[in-house]
Amino acid sequence: MVPALTLAGCVAHELLERQTAKLARQLVRGFAEEIPLYRRLPKEELDGEITVITEHNLRLIARMFRDRRPPTRAELAPLRSSAARRAQEGVPLEALLAAYHLGARKVWEHLFAAATPADFEDVLAANRLILLYTESVTAAVCTAYLEEREGMLSHEQHALHAAVSALLGGDRAALAGVRLAPRYLVLALAVGRHPDEESDEPGGSIAGRRKLHRIRTALQRGAAEPVLSVLDTTGGLVFVPITGEDPDWYEVGETAAAMAKAAGVPVWAAAEIAAPPGVPEAVKLAEEVLEVVRVFEQPPGAYRLADVLLEYQLTRPTQATAVLAGLLDPLLDNPDLLRTLTVYLDTGLDRRRTAELLHVHPNTVDYRLRRAVSLTGLDPVDPAHLQRIGAALAARRRHRK
Repeated sequence: MVPALTLAGCVAHELLERQTAKLARQLVRGFAEEIPLYRRLPKEELDGEITVITEHNLRLIARMFRDRRPPTRAELAPLRSSAARRAQEGVPLEALLAAYHLGARKVWEHLFAAATPADFEDVLAANRLILLYTESVTAAVCTAYLEEREGMLSHEQHALHAAVSALLGGDRAALAGVRLAPRYLVLALAVGRHPDEESDEPGGSIAGRRKLHRIRTALQRGAAEPVLSVLDTTGGLVFVPITGEDPDWYEVGETAAAMAKAAGVPVWAAAEIAAPPGVPEAVKLAEEVLEVVRVFEQPPGAYRLADVLLEYQLTRPTQATAVLAGLLDPLLDNPDLLRTLTVYLDTGLDRRRTAELLHVHPNTVDYRLRRAVSLTGLDPVDPAHLQRIGAALAARRRHRK
């Protein structure tokens, strides 16, 4: 027969068993006083389920003291069930563990307060059992909590994927089968590469995942409901739910800036707003606008169709596109002339700035422009010719892709 643990002349497990109900209430009050989250729990939950599981823990420790052995899987089952419910409620794991560790400390202090030197061996044995209890409980609670959270996240991910599929498919039956916002801010993104991604080692892929996580976090920060996304490290699509008034363009620009700042990379975003049935068309337009933005080497930021209206129209595939692009064919044998003409228009017809960007003398710019005029018959100084040159360059950029 295993000898009973004795502290200050009292059998430890009998002392715990007699005081279980009273000590449980004291411990729960301690949780509410010392752990902020427990302070915010409803009184009925503290007096009900939290007190019940605390009493179970006290009886578990008493049996460990009585039999001098670790807790069994069956004895830990109620703790696992309780941890799963806390996960469902969104109670942080650290708060849950704090309660178990605080409870173990309070029990230790309560039992050993009156211990004498004569109890030294039993105090050591009891202390080993308390540590074993803490170790077993921590493992059981963490495992059950994380398994429940993983299951919940899997369900949430399935729901999010279903919503994305319904939005992209535009099928009314599919749209009716998932919970959607009244309207969405549709963003087509192009995301720059972070320097840390250049590594061929695992660190490169880790940096890419970190970048995506920061972008998603920045997007979610300003949204009242979960943001839907189909993203990889180069960009993709984002659907930001709109439950109130449509965001103004300044807010969309701030969203793009927030993503870029969080990820530490340039971000280009083309935006449209649409109700769920109109999302497929909004996606198509946003992707086309983003393509125009990237072809014309626009700076990072947020764009809408109105920002690239002329470039968009000029780059649509029509019979006129090839004809426009062909206006500059006489320059193809001399790439320096075409490059000079392009930079000259990009700088607003500033010959000195063009010379700086091309690292040549302004006189060289003048010479090249005269040669371009003589070969094409188009003079950028003439307003009518200037429009045709701009259209031809736009068509050529599209044609080049």
